[in-house]
Amino acid sequence: MSMDILEVIKSRRSIRKYRADPVSEEEINKILEAGRWAPSADNSQPWGFIVLRSQEVREKLADILTWGSFLSRTPLGIVVSVDPEVSSHHVEDGAAATQNMLLEAHSLGLGACWIAIYGEEYEASAKKLLNVPEKERLVCAIAIGHPAETGRTTRRELGEVSFIDRYGSR
Repeated sequence: MSMDILEVIKSRRSIRKYRADPVSEEEINKILEAGRWAPSADNSQPWGFIVLRSQEVREKLADILTWGSFLSRTPLGIVVSVDPEVSSHHVEDGAAATQNMLLEAHSLGLGACWIAIYGEEYEASAKKLLNVPEKERLVCAIAIGHPAETGRTTRRELGEVSFIDRYGSR
């Protein structure tokens, strides 16, 4: 299925319920490639992608990230890490890579949802579980699978969020 990029962006939704069908190796590689080709400050590419194939690991991470408990019920997860020593804008770089992966997953007909990893205690526990070096930062986990729900959302009108020359100026 081929989609126009704006259509992919506009139709993507956060999906939290998945069918049990596995995500194929080809799909996984395309999602990772999308992340790898994200823009980064000075082309620093500070990211690492941990593919969570193990149900046990997804369950343990879901226990740590309680707001992302649905990760335990998905066939695949990817954790995005960044190295703050490589990029002065590592959080933004990791977010760009994450968005690329979310969009690629959607373009492949898969569902996905970004699960933030924030707070020192949560991040430290996740790093320990995943054997992530201390200097690295964890941006998020992405739950990925074949959707078992249809996401819903609304958007503010473009005129409400866009301005000319100065904030608030229409």
